[in-house]
Amino acid sequence: MNFEKLLKVHLSFFRTYMTYMLKNMTQSELKDFLDEKVELYNNPNFIESDPIQIPHLYSVKEDIEIAGFLAATIAWGNRKMIINNAKKMVDLMGNSPYDFVMNHSETQLEALENFVHRTFNGKDFVGFIKGLQHIYQNHSGLEAVFDKYQEEDSMQNSITEFKKIFFEIPHLTRTQKHVSDPSKNSSSKRINMWLRWNCRQDNKGVDLGIWKNISPSKLSCPLDVHSGNVARKLELLSRKQNDAKALAELDENLRKLDPKDPVKYDFALFGLGVFEGF
Repeated sequence: MNFEKLLKVHLSFFRTYMTYMLKNMTQSELKDFLDEKVELYNNPNFIESDPIQIPHLYSVKEDIEIAGFLAATIAWGNRKMIINNAKKMVDLMGNSPYDFVMNHSETQLEALENFVHRTFNGKDFVGFIKGLQHIYQNHSGLEAVFDKYQEEDSMQNSITEFKKIFFEIPHLTRTQKHVSDPSKNSSSKRINMWLRWNCRQDNKGVDLGIWKNISPSKLSCPLDVHSGNVARKLELLSRKQNDAKALAELDENLRKLDPKDPVKYDFALFGLGVFEGF
């Protein structure tokens, strides 16, 4: 057996062993383990390989939240492609997202129509600009919408209400699929990730913490293939589908580990899955 095959066998054995050990941890031991992983991945080095770098380009609140919303919207697929295309989006907006949303011309909107990221195309992009303008002109901005509809222990209802408001104006039916809805049993991974960016502020330099009226205790972990698989191996999640019901189960278990800041464990679950192949 050559070295490469031997290494693969070793890693496979190691991961099986670690899975067994972690499953047999007490809740206190599991918390300590995950807290260590949060410390490992929740640092500025994380930014350079993550779409969160897009809102980090800006200093004005509205620019940050719009750039983040657009970057999060297309955050599926190859991470390098996501980042490159998110940069194209803000570049097409003259690198002034809020000014573009509020003051664009029809000619400037036409320039967006050649944009494409997987199934999100230029017409969807135009629809998003108009939806954002509607939010700022008629509903006091993005934070105000999520603040208004937040519940005592969850932001999922606010996501549903946000989608309703976002599409109050004339729009293409196809564009609706790019904004998820927890009431339709979606885990709303990308919007939950964006809410983490906006609402968490732990002075670690990653999350931006620009929204002050929403407590991190109400946030949900962005649930995707990586975080879901790791959560199942750690017995934080039993449901097989990555849907709204699974998110509710994961929320409940992460809140037991840290009721004030459960979504911080996104760093641990994601890091274990993507960077450590757990």
